[in-house]
Amino acid sequence: MMLNTRRIREQTAEVKAGIARRGEDPGVIDQIVAWDSERRALLQESEALKAERNRTSKTIGASKDKEALSALREQMRAVGRRIKELDGAVADIEQRITATVLEVPNVPHHSVPSGTTEEENIVTSAWGEQPQFGFAPQAHWDIGAALDILDFPRGAKIAGAQFALFKGNGSRLLRALGSWMLDLHVQNHGYLEVWPPFVVRREVMTGTGQLPKFEEDMYRTDPDDLFLIPTAEVPVTNIHRDEILDADALPLKYTAYTPCFRREAGAAGKDTRGLLRMHQFEKVEMVKFVKPETSYAELESLREDAEEVLQKLDLPYRVVELCGGELGFAATKCYDLEVWCPGIEKWQEVSSCSNFEDFQARRINVRYRPSAQARPEFVHTLNGSGLAFSARLYAAVLENNQQADGSVVIPEVLRPYLGGMERLSPAG
Repeated sequence: MMLNTRRIREQTAEVKAGIARRGEDPGVIDQIVAWDSERRALLQESEALKAERNRTSKTIGASKDKEALSALREQMRAVGRRIKELDGAVADIEQRITATVLEVPNVPHHSVPSGTTEEENIVTSAWGEQPQFGFAPQAHWDIGAALDILDFPRGAKIAGAQFALFKGNGSRLLRALGSWMLDLHVQNHGYLEVWPPFVVRREVMTGTGQLPKFEEDMYRTDPDDLFLIPTAEVPVTNIHRDEILDADALPLKYTAYTPCFRREAGAAGKDTRGLLRMHQFEKVEMVKFVKPETSYAELESLREDAEEVLQKLDLPYRVVELCGGELGFAATKCYDLEVWCPGIEKWQEVSSCSNFEDFQARRINVRYRPSAQARPEFVHTLNGSGLAFSARLYAAVLENNQQADGSVVIPEVLRPYLGGMERLSPAG
């Protein structure tokens, strides 16, 4: 499932208010509650009839009256038929509840700002100074073309619009960004690096909340019914599917590099120039499995890990807390990190850090035992981009570090990954 049916039943008003804060119709919650009430009534009748059948079977075994036995047997046949009808009705209702609940988003945390539009998000902090140039700064697509490191026409020739071809030292810069970020998260932040499959099964996509609601945005293979991953969150969060984790091992922290694939069917025509919205992009992801009581402190820590990437690259950015209507489907609370791109004069999101509480854990059945004899409970899961680097971050590196002579200064932390190279220049 995801949202707990018991929670929907027992905290109906709270859940409906949460769905409304997302700007969505909470009426679906009333429908689920009505179905659940009907299901419980049918179960109660079925269980009562099964108890009656058990009692009667003992009477039949002890009775010597043939006429009475015949009547009892006929009565029990009718009871059996009714039980079969009830059980079928229960199964049908449970199927409807499950299918509907899978499309209900998570309930926002009480601290999430009210609002339904991007303008109602809250900027909570900012870091760094926006660069001042003695010349008109160029957009990254012009910088990339002049340096001969980015080729959009040939990317489109190979795969279509919104695919890019990185070349030469531009390709090396891309590789350096990914390698450096992985090393930072492993060596400085204590994450375990993993290299997951880049295609996943349908139930894996359902587990993290991409399906069934967002199938049109995904790339799917036929006839295998496998999906190209939209983010490493999907395979990494499913690492512990159907497992009970050791409480002493929590929090578990993973980081992974993957390419990511998104059709972006719902965003046609928006920010399609350059690297701003790509169908394929590279990302380093961070995923956590934590105890419920620590998950919001872990969210702040996750955000700080992502922020350090931007700080070490010396890129100006701001932290934005998303309002209810802007939250991702599975998130209860989310921070976006937006980097400044002076060439296009826009803030661009390069990381989302989210707490999902037990929403994903219920779908993929990941639990832990608070103590040796305790019943298993669901963990909380979190994830954050650390960062997406082949699109907007790459653009920000080029635009913030451009020079009057057309060259681009390479951030100091990346130079060891580029053989000591200090800048990209039009001459090579």
